[in-house]
Amino acid sequence: MKNERILLLILAAGMFTHIMDFMIIMPLGPQLMRIFAIDPQQFSLLVASYTITAGISGFFAAFFIDRYDRKQVLLFVYTGFSLGTLACAFAPNFEILLFTRSLAGAFGGVLGALILSIVSDAIPLERRAKGIGTVMASFGVASVFGVPFGLFAATQLSWHAPFLALGILGIAITLLIIFFIPSMTAHVNADGHTKPMDMLRQIFGNRNTRLGLTFSALLMLGHFTIIPFIATYMVGNVGFTEGQLSYIYLVGGLCTMVFSPWVGKMADKYGRLKIFTIFGSLVLIPILVITNLTPVPLWLALVISGVFFIFSNGRMVPSTTMETAIIRPEIRGSYMSIRSSVQQLTSGLASFVAGLIILEQPSVFGGETKALVNYNYVGFIAVFFSLIALYVARKLTVAQGA
Repeated sequence: MKNERILLLILAAGMFTHIMDFMIIMPLGPQLMRIFAIDPQQFSLLVASYTITAGISGFFAAFFIDRYDRKQVLLFVYTGFSLGTLACAFAPNFEILLFTRSLAGAFGGVLGALILSIVSDAIPLERRAKGIGTVMASFGVASVFGVPFGLFAATQLSWHAPFLALGILGIAITLLIIFFIPSMTAHVNADGHTKPMDMLRQIFGNRNTRLGLTFSALLMLGHFTIIPFIATYMVGNVGFTEGQLSYIYLVGGLCTMVFSPWVGKMADKYGRLKIFTIFGSLVLIPILVITNLTPVPLWLALVISGVFFIFSNGRMVPSTTMETAIIRPEIRGSYMSIRSSVQQLTSGLASFVAGLIILEQPSVFGGETKALVNYNYVGFIAVFFSLIALYVARKLTVAQGA
């Protein structure tokens, strides 16, 4: 159990850097749009670039990820991710930042899937949701400590600072992986490597796994249509200052840190589908409220966003655990990598589509601030796909030996 806790802590630290690296670009939106003189469509491309390359690399990683020791693959992928994030820190303009974000995403997309595969291999299904909840609590840590620190550093120094700090932290975590993560080869097929076409047939030729990938895509379309523009909307439409944006991530992150492990325990105790259905239904309320929000007191906006983070993470922990159980261990890494690819591509698509729907107009708060128009339509789209995800979840079944 002690070794299991050490493993989970290191994996959670790695997931923290991955999540923060992806998240930090969104609250920097107002600053980057002003500094680089870019519009919402260009900013949505900056967000989507990470997910698009992550999706492409995740697909190709599926062909080799289950062939090797999990530790060695993790070490290679995490080193590339850390160097890509460091490169973002030295980007002098929008075009180069777009390229370095794409580079970091190419490794980051594989990283998330690999970490979830390691957790699934190391922890039995009957208590796996708790382990996944512990690792996914890193979202809360990223929100509570990472994003506010990143915003503070960006405000006091420059937008380059958060990426520099993340890159340095990534190098330190790489050393922890070297010295404390054990070799993991139990998943390797004793009869030899699964051929690429055989692997694809096992995944795409199986109705259950096809439903699983569809389920992942629907969840991302029901989530990432609204996520990239929350910060910009709060500034231009609700009345936040750029400095107050950190409060959203602080409150949301604290809620996630507290509730994520608890949701995992509840999913193990009462059933993954039941807990997913409860939170997957409840999250529709704050989605509609946030995307139709008008100027309100700061405390009320923080309560609403905090509820959104609780319910949103509440559906992600059991849904992720459900997906680790629909595939056999020997091709779990490949499936999770393709799943990550689907998630990244659909979240990038969601962000890009939202950017096409949303327009700018002068904000009632004056200055250079811009208000967003049509965000409410984006909220309706998120609700639509979330409802379909609730239906598809009921069709998933557990694989033998999962």
